[in-house]
Amino acid sequence: MKKLFKYILNLIPRPWLIQLSYLVRPLLAWWYKGDRYQDPIDGKEFKSFLPYGYGQMRDNVLSPSTLSLERHRLLWLYLKQQTDLFTRSQKLLHFAPEQCFYHRFRESKNITYTTTDLNSPLADVKADICALPFADNEFDFILCNHVLEHIPDDQKAMVEIYRVLKPGGTAILQIPLDADREETFEDPSITDPVERAQIFGQYDHVRVYGMDYFDKLDRVGFHVDAVDYTSELGAKLVDRYRLAPGELIPVVKKVI
Repeated sequence: MKKLFKYILNLIPRPWLIQLSYLVRPLLAWWYKGDRYQDPIDGKEFKSFLPYGYGQMRDNVLSPSTLSLERHRLLWLYLKQQTDLFTRSQKLLHFAPEQCFYHRFRESKNITYTTTDLNSPLADVKADICALPFADNEFDFILCNHVLEHIPDDQKAMVEIYRVLKPGGTAILQIPLDADREETFEDPSITDPVERAQIFGQYDHVRVYGMDYFDKLDRVGFHVDAVDYTSELGAKLVDRYRLAPGELIPVVKKVI
């Protein structure tokens, strides 16, 4: 099963995978039905989750129903329990919209929802994150999850996100973070997909972020908070929802 998933993930372009997932989700949800684990996004229970990974496969992490990963489920719990995203009228900008969130945000009555990406079939606006076609101070809330590690000039992307966020607004800018690494590592000369997967963790990543990521955000002008929400949930729920213990959520605000 692991080898089959890895083979598929590395051969099929991402937009095709998104389309294919609509067909396979009902079958996967039925096959893995049980009561040991739960996807908090849709509440469904399973005997196990699926393996997932580009460089190194991780066991029991991909939800059979929403196709969410650890970071998606953690983010959902944080958004529902610790923010006013679903309770106050506001404009949400979502980069590279994840399928597990897309319809839930779109159908929320209080959210004015805009999606953007260069390639995603779910994007309302095809745009470069480093040159956004939006006005200054336009959005109340921004989600940009596992995007910046793909962007050669991530500093410029951060500045653009800051520009279009309203004063007092909130953004969550998740990235694959190596908490044991103090400084971010990048090398533009590394372009081979296989070598990138070995060094950066995925064939289309251009860096490995260290703990200085939060300093980078601070220098752009954000007020930065590295939230360890798994510590508040506790070990039992972390296992139940198949989360990554200690994963930090980068929550930033544009100070008024």
